[in-house]
Amino acid sequence: MAERERRASGAGTSRGTREREREPGPEQAAGHACDRLAALITHPTEGVSAVRRTEDGWRVSVDVLEVARIPDTTSLLATYEVDIDERGELREYRRVRRYRRGAADDC
Repeated sequence: MAERERRASGAGTSRGTREREREPGPEQAAGHACDRLAALITHPTEGVSAVRRTEDGWRVSVDVLEVARIPDTTSLLATYEVDIDERGELREYRRVRRYRRGAADDC
């Protein structure tokens, strides 16, 4: 019974395991990036187009609706690169691309 209580309370787990549990995975990193970016800019986020692990956190590409137009296919969107650290805190962001909705990437 004492062993079961120790496992339930987290006692007996290694420090490295507990630290890894606190680090965000790609899903959490994407969510943190969208939340942090939305708090800084006045445009709504549309979604995430890329998540990449970096040496000290994550780089997330967030798509944002910058100018809503009618018809919707003429709306202007932008992609922002958002860097967050291991704890999910914003380190930096920058707009890397602006495009019309429905426009194909140049190949």
